[in-house]
Amino acid sequence: MPNSPRLAGKITLVTGAASGFGAGIARAYAREGATVVLADLNEEGARSVARDCGGLSVGVRCDVTRRADIDATVQLVRERFGRLDVVVNNAGWTHRNRPMLEVDEDTFDRVFDINVKSIFHMTHAVVPLMRAQGGGVILNVGSTAGIRPRPGLTWYNASKGAVNLLSKSMAVELGPDRIRVNAICPVIGETALLEAFMGVPDTPENRAKFIATIPMGRLSRPDDVAAAALFLASDEAAFISGVEFPVDGARTV
Repeated sequence: MPNSPRLAGKITLVTGAASGFGAGIARAYAREGATVVLADLNEEGARSVARDCGGLSVGVRCDVTRRADIDATVQLVRERFGRLDVVVNNAGWTHRNRPMLEVDEDTFDRVFDINVKSIFHMTHAVVPLMRAQGGGVILNVGSTAGIRPRPGLTWYNASKGAVNLLSKSMAVELGPDRIRVNAICPVIGETALLEAFMGVPDTPENRAKFIATIPMGRLSRPDDVAAAALFLASDEAAFISGVEFPVDGARTV
C-alpha cells in the first residue's frame, strides 16, 4: 500500500513563490498533498505556479516589506482555510557583489527589509494563529552566507546571519507553543539572483570559479532546497527545531 502524502491536508504559505527556490518549494508541497498559498510581488507568476500546484492552491500579490500586505495574506488564509500549518519565509534579495563601501543606504535598507524585517512582519501575523491552533512550522530561508561569508556581499551576509540566528531564538521561545522554527541555508544557487551574487556576468567560466568552492561540484538547485523544506515541514521532523540546515554540498564544512 503506498505511503500517504507527507503533507496531506496541510495549509501552507510560501513567500517569494513565483520563481526559484519558492516555486520549487510550493510545487514539492503540493505534490505531497498540501494546499499552498503562494505570495509574491509578481502576482501573475505566483498564480501560474499555483496552477501547476493544482487543488485549492492560490497565488496572491504580497509585498513582504509591508505589514498590511502580510496581514491581508494571512487573513485570506484564515478566511479561506481556517488554519495555517506551515509558513516558509523564502522571499529574499541581495545587493550586487561589490566592496562594502560601494553599497548605498537605500540598497542596504532594501536588503534588510526583504530578508529580515519581512520575517518580523510575518511572525507577528502568524504566531497568534499558530498558538491558537496548537502549533505549526515556520521555515526561514537563510543562507550559507550567514555561516561562511563570501567577500563582496557583506551586507547581504549580515542579513542572512540575522535570519539564521533569529530562527534559533524563535525556536527556543516558541517551542512551548509547539511551533517549530528552522533555517534552511542554501549555498549560491541557480536562481535569478545568481549574477548579482557573483558580481560578474553569468558565464561558464565565472560559474566555474564559484563551483570550485563547493566540494560536491555544483550550485544549489530549487529541488535541493525544496527537499529540505519538505522534510522540515513534515512530521518526520517533529522534534527538529532551532537548526541551521545547510543545503550546500559541503561548502560550510
